[in-house]
Amino acid sequence: MITETGFTVRAREFEPVYLRLGVAEIERRAAEALAALVSCQVCPRNCRVDRLHDKTAVCKSGRYALVGSHFPHFGEEDCLRGWKGSGTIFFSWCNLKCVFCQNSDISQKGEGVVVAPDRLAGMMLELQAIGCHNINFVTPEHVVPQILEALPLALRGGLRLPIVYNTSAYDSLESIRWMDGIVDIYMPDFKVWDGAVAKRYLKAPDYPEAAQKAISEMHAQVGPLVVDERGLAKRGLLVRHLVMPGMLEETRQIMAWLARELSPDTYVHVMAQYYPAGNVSEEKYPEINRRLLAGEYAEGVRIAREAGLWRLDERRPRRPPWADGHRV
Repeated sequence: MITETGFTVRAREFEPVYLRLGVAEIERRAAEALAALVSCQVCPRNCRVDRLHDKTAVCKSGRYALVGSHFPHFGEEDCLRGWKGSGTIFFSWCNLKCVFCQNSDISQKGEGVVVAPDRLAGMMLELQAIGCHNINFVTPEHVVPQILEALPLALRGGLRLPIVYNTSAYDSLESIRWMDGIVDIYMPDFKVWDGAVAKRYLKAPDYPEAAQKAISEMHAQVGPLVVDERGLAKRGLLVRHLVMPGMLEETRQIMAWLARELSPDTYVHVMAQYYPAGNVSEEKYPEINRRLLAGEYAEGVRIAREAGLWRLDERRPRRPPWADGHRV
């Protein structure tokens, strides 16, 4: 039941959407997605290699997913981390090649271990057992079939947490539609707006177009973000945007698009965490070889508000819900 605010649901009346979809339908989608790996078009790269038989291309991932780590993450947004953490599963490799990636050891060097479906399901259940508020798939774009394959095992094992799809937004529409009725919370980045910028920094000139299509589909599936009375995200869309040095025009275009094409009610995290990482150096990318200025970040927030977006994420000190009189 949604309360009078329109963006709050009572915790005790919420259940993950996949429980209504059912195991049989998820298994059907998993079979369809796995069959598609024979000529892979799981993401916009459309490499068409036979990943089902361990051939690899841009994402360097074959039949099974690689996982870099899984743990309760307390660095996510307040509405995800709560007081017991977001149950993150970090998938190794990536279908983008962001030169400034702050997790390049996982995304571009492939640190991690190969996991079969039963092990991936086990990770979800482990995170639930230690009290995490959600299951947070980080960089899932290239392993949607593998996630679908593992989910029925997790559901049969008692999984009951909301699923967060934490993505760069370089997703195929087919993949996002496979996840319809499974994902409760979509959390895409919208990195850059201009194709030339995307080509230089992400090595994917079609990223802006792909991101617009994917994020529009995500919004159509789940709508604006809804939280419970404790402030925990339960369903909806949360968009992240990292403000980049000297790129406020990218921010301006993205914020205007979110407000215009989705809704002014879109929940947005304007992020200030940029620093030179990955392959950024004075020789290769001098224009972004510096930290973000405080004034640039403040201008990014102002741009978002000027576009009409009002639900901007703010970090608060972590505190349990009973500190404010809520029962758990």
